[in-house]
Amino acid sequence: MINVLIADDQNFVRKTLESYLEPESDLNIIGFADNGKTAIEKVETLQPDVVLMDIEMPIMDGLTATKTIVEKFAETKVLMLTIHDREQDIATAIKLGAKGYWLKNTTAKELADAIRYVHKGYFQLTLELVEKHFSKAAMSNL
Repeated sequence: MINVLIADDQNFVRKTLESYLEPESDLNIIGFADNGKTAIEKVETLQPDVVLMDIEMPIMDGLTATKTIVEKFAETKVLMLTIHDREQDIATAIKLGAKGYWLKNTTAKELADAIRYVHKGYFQLTLELVEKHFSKAAMSNL
């Protein structure tokens, strides 16, 4: 069983993600956080295997929370789940120790699979971002 914490300031998004993951028998949502500070507190008490982390949240953003979680809770992996596809955000998330970066327009199956792979220790980057950013990098080297 993979225990998952969902950190997003939008109740609609939290409920949507919950509906995506509930049918998955090996994924267990153990809590929700509406900001980065609360996410850190919940990681400490609930000890999730994976945190789905939004970037833009009040009180403390997801990138700052990710840095703290990675430093303090080595067993918990962070999968960024955001609307932002900016290269700078992706690079920062990776530098801070996030194990994946996915966009919120992902399907339920893709998200569930990404959580499973991140839990196993594999880095995950949504194909959409690979195509957008790495094809651009390849073209600039021509």
